[in-house]
Amino acid sequence: MSRKLLSLKNGDNTINTYTIGRAMSRLKDIKELSEQELVQWLAEHNIQPYRAKQIQMWVYMHQVDHFSEMTNLSKELRNLLAAHFTIDRLKVNAVEHSKDDSRKYLFELKDSNCIETVIIPEKNHFTVCISSQVGCAQGCRFCSTARNGLVRNLTRGEIIAQVRDLVRQVEYEAIDHRRLTNVVFMGMGEPLANYKNLLGALEILTGNETGLRISSRRITVSTAGVVPKLGVLGYDSPVKPAISLNAADNATRGFLMPINRKYPIETLLEACRKYPLKPGGMITFEYVLIKGINDSRKDAKRLSKLLRPVRAKINLIAFNEFEGCEFKRPDDSVIMDFQKILLDENYTVMIRQSKGADISAACGQLRTRCVSDKKMFHF
Repeated sequence: MSRKLLSLKNGDNTINTYTIGRAMSRLKDIKELSEQELVQWLAEHNIQPYRAKQIQMWVYMHQVDHFSEMTNLSKELRNLLAAHFTIDRLKVNAVEHSKDDSRKYLFELKDSNCIETVIIPEKNHFTVCISSQVGCAQGCRFCSTARNGLVRNLTRGEIIAQVRDLVRQVEYEAIDHRRLTNVVFMGMGEPLANYKNLLGALEILTGNETGLRISSRRITVSTAGVVPKLGVLGYDSPVKPAISLNAADNATRGFLMPINRKYPIETLLEACRKYPLKPGGMITFEYVLIKGINDSRKDAKRLSKLLRPVRAKINLIAFNEFEGCEFKRPDDSVIMDFQKILLDENYTVMIRQSKGADISAACGQLRTRCVSDKKMFHF
């Protein structure tokens, strides 16, 4: 299938309406405010609270870029909003197209830092893989993002903007009837290490009245295992959890993932066992298969025994190689054998086919930096 992307040059009226002058730099992006915070701001200006819902409907449902377009508000209120806020879109520095029709966006933030976001085509819909931080502090050996370390957390508005902007882009293209309906927090960063902004963004993403109307059943938050936040996520939000496990013993997991030294497997699985799942719900465990490290039959049998106390399903992911990495992808026969052992133990096991590998957009490959000439560099 061939898909052409609309022009995304500066000034284009599709996704990239990012123009911030000196006068606007002091203004706050209105997406940084929750509905309650917006109600409070309106009250301080003697404006009735119901206007907050109207404003957010314009921002998220109607996708306007200017307060002047909010036609059911008075001209005075529109001018007041414009004097205090902006409705920002992310600046698109580059878009890469994969042969499998995935697309990777290099978004530049106001402070010139960059993040990557990936649109993944599915049979009947699109999934967007979004970032929660600039870089990552977790230091997982198999992940390219970790190599630059952590720069900063994304704000709630920056998290929301990745979905908001790309929902509009998909709808604008309207090449087929597929819509962007699924969101996975599996891009750059550890979502649970940016917990407050994660929850703020989820409130808007799942908001049916004034938000982006993404079903919580279609949002997955993946974590390397930040146990204290995992323990409360299920009470704070109904989204689906996914655990990046990648080994069934502490020695191997500690080698691959430094976080295991702070929250070892036993501690992590106890938090998973107590997670408040809905009836029939399961926790997804992601397991990146790395040749000679965690892909043996013994590893599969150990994993089967380990997850028995948890309502678990397993996603197997063949390691996606990247330049400078010491690890290799296992042979397909090894992957299939690993899956069969788990299937024979009555687990739900999927081999996840990573998309976008040819543009470094697959699992574990996101890593960028922006420089003065605005070019994108892959490592």
